[in-house]
Amino acid sequence: MTLRSVLLGMSSLFVLVSAAGAETLTVATVNNGDMVRMQKLTGDFTARYPDIKVEWVTLEENVLRQKVTTDIATKGGQFDVLTIGTYEVPIWAKQGWLVALDKLGAGYDVDDLLPAIRSGLSADGKLYAAPFYGESSMVMYRTDLFAKAGLTMPAAPTWDFVAEAARKITDKPGEVYGICLRGKAGWGENMAFLTATSNSFGARWFDEKWQPQFGSAEWKTTLDFYVKLMKDAGPPGASSNGFNENLALFQSGKCGMWIDATVAASFVSNPKESKVADKVGYALAPDTGLGKRGNWLWAWSLAVPAGSKKTEAAQKFIAWATSKDYLALVASKEGWANVPPGTRASLYANPEYQKAAPFAKMTLDSINSADPTRPTVKPVPYVGVQFVAIPEFQGLGTAVGQQFSAALAGQKSVDDALKAAQDLAVREMTKAGYIK
Repeated sequence: MTLRSVLLGMSSLFVLVSAAGAETLTVATVNNGDMVRMQKLTGDFTARYPDIKVEWVTLEENVLRQKVTTDIATKGGQFDVLTIGTYEVPIWAKQGWLVALDKLGAGYDVDDLLPAIRSGLSADGKLYAAPFYGESSMVMYRTDLFAKAGLTMPAAPTWDFVAEAARKITDKPGEVYGICLRGKAGWGENMAFLTATSNSFGARWFDEKWQPQFGSAEWKTTLDFYVKLMKDAGPPGASSNGFNENLALFQSGKCGMWIDATVAASFVSNPKESKVADKVGYALAPDTGLGKRGNWLWAWSLAVPAGSKKTEAAQKFIAWATSKDYLALVASKEGWANVPPGTRASLYANPEYQKAAPFAKMTLDSINSADPTRPTVKPVPYVGVQFVAIPEFQGLGTAVGQQFSAALAGQKSVDDALKAAQDLAVREMTKAGYIK
C-alpha cells in the first residue's frame, strides 16, 4: 500500500467520523419572511458550531400548528426546535411538553428581553421559549387625511376620538374608508382584534369561576361599537378582511386608519410597497379611560420540545437566532429597518435603528403597555391579552369569531351573535370540565 493510499484512507475515515459525530437539528418553522431569512443566514451558525447540522421543515402556519401540536403531545421527537406563538407557551409548559431554556449561554443577556414579551413566554419564573420577533398592535393613520379634516391624532387616543375621526375622513364615493379593522372569522383573526378591544371596554371572556361573559353589558357595548363603526366608516366586505386584506387596502390608499399588528409599520412605510409611505403616522391603540388599551401581545418564538434528544445543541441554535448578534447580522445584510422587531430593549436604544424605523418608539410603547398576566379591567383566571391560554380556546375562539363576523356582515344582530357566543362558550366550558 502506498503512502498516498494510506493518507487518502485516513482522510476518508476522518470525514466519516466527523459526519458521524455531527448532531443534526430538525427545526420546524413558519414560512414567513423573517424565518425564510433566518434559514438563509444559517451558515453563520454552522460556522460557529461545525459539529451541528441544521435541517429545516418549513410549513404554512396552520399546517405547522397541526404537525407541531401532534408531535409534542405524543413526544414523538420529530423536531428539536419548534416555532411557536405566545398562545402555546404557557399551556405547553404547564403540560411538561417544553424544556426550560436555562442553557442559552453567559452572553445571551436574557434580561435584555422586553419584560412584556418575556413574561408571556415564561412559566413559574422560567423561560420556555425565546422570542424571534414580537409585536403588539397600534393605530396607523393617514396624516394627510387628518390634516385635510383639521384633525390631530393624540399619541394615546380614545375610542370615541377614533370613531369620530373615522366618520369624518370617510369618502365612500372616492373609495377612502375612515377605518379598516379585521372582520375575517378566526381566533387569530377577528377575535385577536375584538378580544383586545373588549379588554379596553371592560369586558372579559370568563369571570374568576370560568363562567362565560358574553351576556355582559361590556361585551354588548364592544360589539355594538365595532359593528356600527364599520358600517359607517369601514370598507365593503369587511367581514372577509384579515391582516393581509387590510394591509393591501391601506397600502393602496383606501384606509384612513388601520389598527393592527405593529410589524405592519415597516410595510406601510416602505415606498416600494406603499403608495402612502410618506403619509403615515402612528398612535397607541385606543382606550375608554378604564386603564386598559385595545392592543395585543404576540411573539413568534423558538422552543425545545421535551421529546428532543438534542436539547443542548437546540439551545445553542435558539441562543444564536434570538441574540443581539443575530440582529446585527440581519442589519449588515438587509439594513436596520428589517431586523426582527419587538424582542430586545437594546434594539430600541440603538440610534441606528431609531433612525431607520420611525415607528420604533410607538412599537415599544405598545408592547410595554400590554400585560398578559393582567389583561383585563376585572380579574380573570387566565393568561393572555388577545387570547385565553387554555387548549380549548383555538376551537372556541374561532366559533365565536364566526358569530361576530356574521354580525358584521349583517347576517345576524349583535344580540343574537352574543347569545350564540354565550351558548357556545357555556357548552364548551362545561364539556371541558371548567364549569358544572
